[in-house]
Amino acid sequence: MKKLISAIFAISLLLSSCEVDVMNPNDLEGRAFWKTEADAKSGVNAIYNMFNKPGTYSRWIWFRLDLTSDEGFSSSPWIELADWTRFIYNNYNFWEGNSWTYRDCYQMIFRANQALHYIPQIEFANQSEKNNLLGQAYFLRALCYYNLAVLWGTENNSLPIVLEPSKPGDAPAGNNVGKIWDQAEKDLQEAINMLPAAWNDVNKGRATKGAAYALRAKCRMQQHNWDGAKNDLEWLVKGDGKQYYGLVANFKDNFTHFNENNIESVFEIQFSDVNKAPAGDGDFDIDPNLGLNRGQFFAPPGIGWTDGEVRPWLVAEFKNELDVNGNYDIRLRESVFYEGMDVDFPGNNRIYRFGMSVWNQANYKNRIFFRKYGTDYYRDFDDYHSPVNIRLIRYADVLLMYAECLANLPSGDLAEAVALVNQVRARANMPELSVNHPNATSSKQDFLKRLQMERALELCLEGHRWADIKRWGLVNNQAGLDELKGRDPDFNNFVLGKHNVLPIPSNEINNNQGLTQNPRY
Repeated sequence: MKKLISAIFAISLLLSSCEVDVMNPNDLEGRAFWKTEADAKSGVNAIYNMFNKPGTYSRWIWFRLDLTSDEGFSSSPWIELADWTRFIYNNYNFWEGNSWTYRDCYQMIFRANQALHYIPQIEFANQSEKNNLLGQAYFLRALCYYNLAVLWGTENNSLPIVLEPSKPGDAPAGNNVGKIWDQAEKDLQEAINMLPAAWNDVNKGRATKGAAYALRAKCRMQQHNWDGAKNDLEWLVKGDGKQYYGLVANFKDNFTHFNENNIESVFEIQFSDVNKAPAGDGDFDIDPNLGLNRGQFFAPPGIGWTDGEVRPWLVAEFKNELDVNGNYDIRLRESVFYEGMDVDFPGNNRIYRFGMSVWNQANYKNRIFFRKYGTDYYRDFDDYHSPVNIRLIRYADVLLMYAECLANLPSGDLAEAVALVNQVRARANMPELSVNHPNATSSKQDFLKRLQMERALELCLEGHRWADIKRWGLVNNQAGLDELKGRDPDFNNFVLGKHNVLPIPSNEINNNQGLTQNPRY
């Protein structure tokens, strides 16, 4: 599929929402499209194209998922950008911090809605191919509703649910987060019914039945529906899907472009450097940049903008345990750049084109930088055109989620949950939990607390932490907030009952009387 995204489509212009109905004579008209199987395939490809837009996984969503969590922060000289990672929200319409991601979620939904509306009207020679296209559209729409629920969803009627192609002037009613979750789950049931368990090599990277099960489990876990989530995850861990998934031997293979769409990948976002088009931010770029922009924004000084950094507690947590050979956890080496990394891991003495003397510079001293999803492993710079795919859902994540469900169920087998965590630890050559965390093997409460750190060690800086700390209730009470403050001083600005979600952009509230602003904003 990485080859497919390099031919991004003028048709995506047709599938972008707009507020003014002006026909460009050089563009396809709506009535001339959605006629053939080729149209249907292009329409679904255009939904995937939203992953290359800056508001989603190409760029800005990482500020919300990684930097707002206790794993990361920003000391960017762009003050407003940094403020939005430390719960200081003055302008609710701040484009890069709020509105862009909100807008792109709904634009992606708009594209999915067109596919779901028109494809059923197209005659296909093979019904399964038609179903596969519809299943992808349902999955991608559900992913958008998942992100909307995690970032903006409350009990207020704050978020529209849009299920048909929208028109200028539409003012859809707001819905509470429960209805958003319901819609995501409905979409994912349709995706499960229609998607294949696996694709051929040309189409690898497209949504699969396993990806739909895993995403629905995520939706259900955020609602503490442990039994429903467990049932979904069982398809991947024990059921028909087990044959398709496993852990790759080398942890690093999850973060390079040399071993993409591997056995550990449950859903992977495809990026490419074949098109070195400008990284422009325009809504209607005919020839868009297809690369991952994250490295340009998070890489260390002299390489990128360094708008994102890592909190020191994460390195300390990695160092609390040695592996079975008495060495530091290899996941530390592959996750971050930090002072002393060459001592902890012999030969680990380069940061892109810089040697270890760089730690003597004032702009490096006592700082920790992102390494995951960087490109230092094969070149001495980073930019807007990284070819590294984002493994949005990994099988390691699935195993840890399944363990969490087991431990939260009265009938769940704690020994089985421990074994699942040990399976993930073993890949990093770490000892079993019983060696250094014996209480976690005998008490579900202790196990669940330890699991919070196990998820950080395995999945840090991959966009999971914000949903995790919300699911664990750490942003819902003073005790949880105090714990977060101990790791990340940005949480000193956090207001309970307010900052667990973002504000709805003011323009959306002003233009739609059916929406309610989130509490205390």
